[in-house]
Formats: sequence, C-alpha cells, structure tokens
Amino acid sequence: MKILPDWLKSGYLRLIEPVAEGLVRFDVHPNTITTVGTLCTIAGGVLYGLGHIRAGGWLLGLTALFDVLDGMVARRTERSSVFGAFYDSTLDRVADGFVLGGLAVFFATRSEWWGVPMVGITVLGLVGSFVTSYTRARAEALGIDARVGLLQRPERVVLLSAPQAFFGLALHGLVLIAIIVLLTVSAWITAAQRVRAVYQGLQTEPEVPVRVLHDTTRARPLGARSRRRFIAKGE
Repeated sequence: MKILPDWLKSGYLRLIEPVAEGLVRFDVHPNTITTVGTLCTIAGGVLYGLGHIRAGGWLLGLTALFDVLDGMVARRTERSSVFGAFYDSTLDRVADGFVLGGLAVFFATRSEWWGVPMVGITVLGLVGSFVTSYTRARAEALGIDARVGLLQRPERVVLLSAPQAFFGLALHGLVLIAIIVLLTVSAWITAAQRVRAVYQGLQTEPEVPVRVLHDTTRARPLGARSRRRFIAKGE
C-alpha cells in the first residue's frame, strides 16, 4: 500500500519536465539546486515555527520540486556522482529536521493546539523519519534494496506541505494534528517494514565469517561479500 499512487507521481514528473529542461539549458549545477531547495525548506520550517502554517505549507509545496529536479538535472547533464547523492541525502535530513522541528516549536508555544502531547508526537515523527531514511541507507550499504514501505520521501513531503497549504489550522487545528499523527504512525510502520525486508534479504544469503582486523596497517582489502558482513556487524 502506498499513499501516493504511481500515476500521480508520473504526472508530476511530466509537469516539471519543462523546468528541468530549462535548468539544463542554463547549466545549473545539481548541487546548487539541492542547496537552494534545502534553504527554501528551512524557511518553510521557520514559518511553521512562527505559526504561519498555511504560508509555510505553500512554500514547502512550491519548493518540493527541488527534491526531484536535482536528480533529473544530474542525470541529463551526466553530473551524477557519489558525492552528489551523499550531499542530497544529507540535506534531506536537514530539511526534515527543520520542518518537523518548526512544527514542534509551534505546538510547544501554543497550548491551545494540544501543546505538550503534540510536541511528543511530532518529535516521534521526526525520529521516525530519520529511522526510515537510515534503514534504507544501511540496507543499501549491505547490498539490499529496501525501497519498500508505506511512507517514502515523496509521501512525507506531500504530508508536510499540501494539507497545511490548503487547510492551515482548519477545524481548530484538527487537520494539522491528524496529519502529524498520520505522518508519525506511517513513518514507524515504514521503518519496521524495511527492517523486515533487510532481515528477509539476509536470510537468503549464506553466512560468511567476519575477518577480524587486528593490525589495520597490514590488513588486506576485504572482498565484496566479506565487506558486507563486516559492515553488518557495525564496525
């Protein structure tokens, strides 16, 4: 089950196609797109913290396309790189932290919106979003595809922007509260689904003994499968 259907994602990609072509034509570097998008997202998180929920939602919604454009431009200009992927993933975590952190500040400073309980739920959502991203990254380091689960990044971006843009604090804030609760629950479900996927993936591979590196100055490079087991042990 997915929150966003595939046809909606495909339609969105077709919609922003001209924007990607324009960026390629003007030779805009993908890392620049990533940086600008993150700065705009941080601004949206600040607006949330200040209580401008609808304005923050619109800003996040309009700048969410940066999440997709940097990858599109990188592929079309043949500038895809390991560092670019690392940089993008790192700034995604910064963006998530500011947006959910801004919402936590909003709830903490306004007791009429369920105050402390919602701060706790928002923080749980923030941790859940980090765990969701971490489990995928860790799985890929082990050579396992963990792009599974109810809530992936596109869905998370939509939940953090679209409802707020259209509804703001409608129904005495109940719409916003419902979105945060949904985000939190689905984030932890996704993390659990990915842990399960990694566990099942590892069961299909034969065990390989872990080489203990006592003398790192004389250690020889590990083979691909041995390196996978070495990483799996948390070294």
